[in-house]
Amino acid sequence: MYFVVFISLLILQRLSELYISSRNEKWLLQNGAIEYGQGHYPFMVAMHTLFIIAIIAEYNLRGGTPISWGFLAAFLLVLSFKFWALSSLGKYWNTKIYRIPGVYPVKKGPYKIFRHPNYMEVIGEIALIPLAFHLYYTAIIFTVLNAAMLTVRISVENKVWAK
Repeated sequence: MYFVVFISLLILQRLSELYISSRNEKWLLQNGAIEYGQGHYPFMVAMHTLFIIAIIAEYNLRGGTPISWGFLAAFLLVLSFKFWALSSLGKYWNTKIYRIPGVYPVKKGPYKIFRHPNYMEVIGEIALIPLAFHLYYTAIIFTVLNAAMLTVRISVENKVWAK
């Protein structure tokens, strides 16, 4: 029961993020934003989609697993950090990489302290979500895949903001 509620809320959260990203994308484009990193974006979407599928598949293959309240609590802390990071970016937050010429990176909230706080949060999410249900294969495989994806993503972002 916990798993069904959790995974349903996770999917709802991810879909709401895509909605917000789409809304922000319209605003960014109306303000002259240029998109970068289009080549890796479909792979990132596929990875995050497969992540949810892998969580469900491993959970079912293992016949259901108990919830780990400690990992769930850690995930909720990471999630609160995510909301802080995303709200600090406001309309500039997007799942894609956009830059409005002449606009500098946001330097408020966690962005005053860290260069890529949202990606720090994503690292935590990818590990903690499956660990909350003892789904070790999903946690390991997607942590590795996410590390590869973030290597590409952060490299592109750093080049964009170095211009």
